[in-house]
This record gives sequence, structure tokens and C-alpha cells, in this order.
Amino acid sequence: MQARALSALLALTALAGAAAPARAHFQMLLPSDDIVEVTERRQPLALEVRFWHPFEGQGMDMERPEAFGVRVAGETLDLLERLQPRRYTDLKGRAHQGFLATYRLRMPGDHVFYVVPRPYWEPSEQVFIRQIAKVVVSAYGLEEGWDEELGLPAEIIPLSRPYGLYAGNVFQGIVKRDGKPVPYATVEVEYYNADGSARAEVPPLATQFVKADANGVFTYGIPRAGWWGFSALVDSSGTLPRDGQPRPLELGAVIWVRAHPVR
Repeated sequence: MQARALSALLALTALAGAAAPARAHFQMLLPSDDIVEVTERRQPLALEVRFWHPFEGQGMDMERPEAFGVRVAGETLDLLERLQPRRYTDLKGRAHQGFLATYRLRMPGDHVFYVVPRPYWEPSEQVFIRQIAKVVVSAYGLEEGWDEELGLPAEIIPLSRPYGLYAGNVFQGIVKRDGKPVPYATVEVEYYNADGSARAEVPPLATQFVKADANGVFTYGIPRAGWWGFSALVDSSGTLPRDGQPRPLELGAVIWVRAHPVR
């Protein structure tokens, strides 16, 4: 009887392990500030670019992106040459390849930074992943441009202003693929647990999921101050060769927003 009970327990444990969801990958694009005031105009903005598990604090190496730039005042600027290799250490003490750029904000208005990474091969899922990420930085008090579309293959268009948010505010966005809303898109949400102080008792508390509605609109209430990533899988975007076989390419859209504490 005890042997049968032990066998059943081991079987259930194996089944649970097989069913456990893979940790969420997020293309990170984090500025040193989300709201830059006139008194800070002489200080360059720093932008970190890396591929990470934000809540668990585990990193992955990334190749040099295909594109990196900013849109401000209706003009798109190519900033790819500003990206410099940078090693980032995760919470397990392991260093991973990423990039760092600095940029001086020369004009007022919302600056929409974006990065288009090269496809990343995920062996545990046997797929390539490409997440196109963006973040909005407000400069010098002119709050214009934060909802402008960049025309990226996959993009989240904010319906809530993506800066000046408090913890407890609701954030809304539209998931788009080639400029068209993606009905019922799944959006993964993670908190950037930079110092490891946050704890998730069970995996669904680390990576949360919301569904967009028929118009591609999703809504999420931000419970804690800090940086939050929203990652929407829009579809499979063809295949890429790997080991002589075609492998699926997952295309996603990411946006990062910062919530501030109420003082």
C-alpha cells in the first residue's frame, strides 16, 4: 500500500513539473528616469537594454539589436550606434551580455524609445523569440507624443499616459500587429524585482496574465511602485532555421511603465 501511494505521489509530482509554465522572458528597455525636468537638462539619460526574467532576477545573453531609436516631435532618430556592450549581473551573481546607451534630451516633449532585438533561441521551448520593446520618457513638461504609434511590427499603444503613474493606478493599452488591433491577445505582466525583495509564493504571482478584449485593449491595476513590463504575444511570425529544421518565431510587443509611490 505504501509503495503504491509513493508511486502515485511521484507521478503527480512529475505531472505537475511537466505542466508548470516556463518563466516569462522580457525584453527590457529601462531609462534612468521616466520624467526629466528642466533642472535636469544637463544630465544625460541612460538606457539599459537586456533580456531578462524581471521578477525572478535571472538574465540571459542578448546579441546586438537590429534597431534602436527614439521618436520625438514627429521625428524618428536612429540611435543604434550609441549602444555599447555592457555586462549585467543577475540576482544569482551571473553576468550576462546586454547594452547601455546614453542620450541627452535636447527638446521638450515625450521621447518614445524603442528596441528591435535579434531573435533569441529558447531551447526549453524550441522556439525563437523576438520582443519589440519601447518606453516613454517625458521631457521638460511638454506632455505630447506618448500615444503616438511608431509603426512597429508589434506594438502596444498606451491608452493611459505611461508616466506619472502612482502605484494603484490602472494602466491600459492596445495590442497591435502591423497597425491593427489583436483581439483577445494574451498579455504577460511582471514587476522588475531589481533587488530581489519581492517574493512570489506560487508561480502565478510572479508572472500575471490578462487578456485583451475584442478591440485589443487590456487593463491592469498596478499594485506596487517600480517598473512594470507588459508583454503581448501577437502571433507566430514564420520560422527560422535551427539545426537544419524550421523553428517557429514568436513575435511580441513590450512596453515598460514606472509606478511611483504616493509620498
